[in-house]
Amino acid sequence: MSQKLVEIVEWYAAGSAAFAALLVALDLGRKVTGYAMVLFCTSSIAFIVYGLTDEEGALWTQNAILLCINLVGVYRYLIRKKPA
Repeated sequence: MSQKLVEIVEWYAAGSAAFAALLVALDLGRKVTGYAMVLFCTSSIAFIVYGLTDEEGALWTQNAILLCINLVGVYRYLIRKKPA
């Protein structure tokens, strides 16, 4: 992967994670939080790609775990019916 593409992936990962965190913190409702979790998933995937490319074992491992957690959030906020 070219160095420029690696840099784009790295900045996308950081920026999308920050924006997703802002959406969750604003508490704009279940649907928005669900879409923030989807954004967190894409951020985790980008961090995994970056970590594997740059041989950062701790970074990609952490984000593989966070991806699983974020998928639970996607299920909870976008797929599962709202609890009564």
